[in-house]
Amino acid sequence: MDLFDNNQTTNNNPPQKTAEEKQAILAQVKMPDDWKQALAEELTSQNMDGLRDFLRQQYQAGKTIYPPASLMFNAFDLTPLSQVKVVILGQDPYHGAGQAMGLAFSVPKTIPKPPSLNNVLKEMADDIGTTYSHHGDLTYWAQQGVLLLNTSLSVEAGQAGSHQNQGWEQFTDAVIDVVNTHLEHVVFILWGSKAKKKGKYINTDKHLILTATHPSPLGANRGGFFGTRPFSKTNDYLRQHGKTAIDWQLPQ
Repeated sequence: MDLFDNNQTTNNNPPQKTAEEKQAILAQVKMPDDWKQALAEELTSQNMDGLRDFLRQQYQAGKTIYPPASLMFNAFDLTPLSQVKVVILGQDPYHGAGQAMGLAFSVPKTIPKPPSLNNVLKEMADDIGTTYSHHGDLTYWAQQGVLLLNTSLSVEAGQAGSHQNQGWEQFTDAVIDVVNTHLEHVVFILWGSKAKKKGKYINTDKHLILTATHPSPLGANRGGFFGTRPFSKTNDYLRQHGKTAIDWQLPQ
């Protein structure tokens, strides 16, 4: 599997790894160096040992897992830690064929936009006047410093939530803690109750938190999402703190 490029089982690893063992694990992790070093403790933890074993077992059992292993860390590859200006937090990757690409809410250009993403793009158009996009590939955002992070980074095909409580939540908690600790003046956009819970330890003295209901039709149509103007509020905050605003308009 490409995610960790580590074919050895980890069940029998001793509770305390040596420095050499940790370095060997980190050498196999494929993500930008600044993320890797900041997340070194979590990446070499027993939690991640268990997650690697779980994923390996799923592949060996013939399960189809989304996104492809090579894209599970796509958000980190496209948005190094040093470039993070905004964090948008999702839940699970999409579980339909061809949808998940390792970026929360994003789908490849050839894939129809899911309802949640349609609602995000509608709010964006209403908020800042962007032209409604015919595709849902958010890579352009990621390249500008928008970390599109899901709470879990993998899912079984057709089985929403199937990889919850396997270790991803602790890993993504560590990611949020790293951004909170290492950076200043980052905008955290938390949509839905699960995302809001992930924000409880964010330092609001040096970061901005924007919350709303989840953009899924069930959540957004009940109120609390449309009209919250997260895109203009984000750019206003970034400019106030000497940062370049995000160009939210997706290239057609």
